Amino acid sequence: MARDGLGEYRSKRDLARSGEPGGGAPGELPRFVVQRHDASTVHFDFRLEVGDVLKSWAVPKGPSTDPRQKRLATPTEDHPLDYASFEGTIPEGYGAGTVVVWDTGSYRNLTEHRGKPVEMADALERGHVLLEGSKLTGAFALTRTPMRGREEWLLVKVDDEGADRRRNPARTQPESVLSGRTNADLAAERENGR
Repeated sequence: MARDGLGEYRSKRDLARSGEPGGGAPGELPRFVVQRHDASTVHFDFRLEVGDVLKSWAVPKGPSTDPRQKRLATPTEDHPLDYASFEGTIPEGYGAGTVVVWDTGSYRNLTEHRGKPVEMADALERGHVLLEGSKLTGAFALTRTPMRGREEWLLVKVDDEGADRRRNPARTQPESVLSGRTNADLAAERENGR
């Protein structure tokens, strides 16, 4: 019997009520998406298309373009592929708040073992990915760190042509790359009944 990679996702929300996606098909190239999620606190959800799901991590401070900055990335449940373009307001309950697509694009897996590419599902253990987005470009390392009691990861910009120690896009560019709207715009639309 095939494993349902979205079982945990579906168990935590009522999709008919929340309006969140529930499926989707793989893209031509593997996709990544970073969503700015204004819930109980503002955080960024970093997602990579791996097989038939979006592997997901919550990044409280958002991705950095400065290789000196290590960003904590806490794994969350896998999300459906259609979530890569989801923007909207999630009602009270699990994850309540506004969500915009802060950045998106394709990615390439740069992980090799003895000179041969490693499948992305296996590469997550020790991987590097090359993001080709609007706000984030170049290589990033997503690395599991040894922690007691819970799984933690670090998201770190590799020092390459996409690195920029002066930029802070997580703070200075809050708008969606798809719609141009911010989380505040979505909250205002909901308040005004649109």
